[in-house]
Amino acid sequence: MNQRIGELLVRENLINLAQLQEAEAETRETGERLGYALTKLGYIEASDLSEFLAQQYGVPSIDLDQWDVDKDIIDLLRGEDARRLMVIPVNATSSGLITAMVDPTDQDAIEDLKFITRRPIIPAVAPEGQILAALDKYYGKKEEAGGPISAGYDVDEVLEEFGDVSFGKDDLSEDGVNDLMEAADEAPIIKLVNLILLEAIKRDCSDIHVEPYEKDFRIRYRIDGVCYEHMRLPVKLKMAVTSRLKIMSNLDIAERRLPQDGRIKLKLGKGREMDFRVSVLPCLFGEKTVLRLLDKSNLQLDMTKLGFEPQPLEVFKRKIHLPYGMCLVTGPTGSGKTTTLYSALSELNTPEVNISTAEDPVEFNLAGINQVQQHDEIGLNFAASLRSFLRQDPDIIMVGEIRDFETAEIAIKAALTGHMVLSTLHTNDAPSTVTRLMNMGVEPFLVTASLNLVVAQRLARRNCAGCSQPIEIDMETCLRIQMTEEEIPEAEFKKGTGCSKCNNTGYKGRVALYEVLEMTDGLRDAVLNGASTAELKEEAIRGGMQTIRRAGLNKLAEGVTTVEEVLRVSVAD
Repeated sequence: MNQRIGELLVRENLINLAQLQEAEAETRETGERLGYALTKLGYIEASDLSEFLAQQYGVPSIDLDQWDVDKDIIDLLRGEDARRLMVIPVNATSSGLITAMVDPTDQDAIEDLKFITRRPIIPAVAPEGQILAALDKYYGKKEEAGGPISAGYDVDEVLEEFGDVSFGKDDLSEDGVNDLMEAADEAPIIKLVNLILLEAIKRDCSDIHVEPYEKDFRIRYRIDGVCYEHMRLPVKLKMAVTSRLKIMSNLDIAERRLPQDGRIKLKLGKGREMDFRVSVLPCLFGEKTVLRLLDKSNLQLDMTKLGFEPQPLEVFKRKIHLPYGMCLVTGPTGSGKTTTLYSALSELNTPEVNISTAEDPVEFNLAGINQVQQHDEIGLNFAASLRSFLRQDPDIIMVGEIRDFETAEIAIKAALTGHMVLSTLHTNDAPSTVTRLMNMGVEPFLVTASLNLVVAQRLARRNCAGCSQPIEIDMETCLRIQMTEEEIPEAEFKKGTGCSKCNNTGYKGRVALYEVLEMTDGLRDAVLNGASTAELKEEAIRGGMQTIRRAGLNKLAEGVTTVEEVLRVSVAD
């Protein structure tokens, strides 16, 4: 409904296109409905929006603030169902149950209501804010917990349950392993680990770090690319917590000398699942565990919404649609390379083409694409997978990472023999990718013949929509970070002041900054003539490449991010 309503509101001149785009950005960050975002931003009154929807769809509009719903009516629907469907039963008539809804066109919700209440449903429109308030009024406050793994406890309550008990023997004997397994299955440990995982999900973390030290161990969350310490726990719990995570990941709890990798899948209710990629690494005082949160519901596959500016996006889309060649995405760990590649694959994924991917690990399952998990221990590495792909009648091949000369050589041969190859590489910027390939041993003429495009990217934290305020930045600072005198007066600088929505950081969510290098004839000549990385960069800029610093400055001028973030993720050109 969001897109349709947005278009109708713009057409009726109730909002403008810029306001719609800002509200849509807000919904992507918060998961809120478009109407709620528009009213929260002050672009339209909630009552005006309800009246508009009522007229548009020919249904009544209800002001819930003026209604006192009878308890017998409220009892027709359980609170959890009312919250799930975002509805309030208002009145029962001979014709059916009048129900206030945010979206009166949601036929799935209406059918669910029919089944639950055994009554015909008469939909009516009410502002989302009023429905949320009515849900709290009639059904009680929503619990903070989000699903089956929550048990309505906090960390202090859980820690009190441990008392002075010590968990597990610090040895590898059979008795020690048995003790650990018993400890990991104790209720307090289960509660504690569930609490750590649930809190990370609620805070939109990307990673959880469980780090043992000599006298305690700490839990850190990475939120929007920055680590924050969440809690410190008694050292006596480190082995039990680690063992619990290992059991959940199907790992060997007796093995503490070698690194291990696993996966946890949790069901959160409402059909939502959360995957955790688990890495266990032996350290000085125990095993450090890092969990990467993989939430498919937040996976952004729409290339237009990744953060590309129009001209670089046009170049990227044009190059990946070529029948053959190689397109590389570069950047550090956690910079969004996988998301960019998945969005490209989603763009290319049609019934007419055969797509195969070699990944380590496979982070998300993409329908219609043949994804292969790598297992180095049995010889299934990127090079071996690539060789097999070439016998599988492929059109498009994606390789998780080019790590060595063997993989690079096969990928380039595939690109030269009529296949589109997508992959990643770890370099600091786009021009240095060319140099890195040649340092691996790839001949310059093969690089120029096969390489179509290099995309370098970084993720900068986004200003919190709930608390960002306009600010002034002095001319000297603007010039120092390489803004031009012409663009400074037009810039709309903003910075978050900190609120509950963003954990008082001033930032909520991230935006990608892209550097898109198109292999032009000038660049190919420079590579064949042995140009340095700096010379390649100069040639690329002359050819129209926008650097990461420039992309960051554009986002700064739009009020999307801050000077501090631009300086944190980019270097001067």
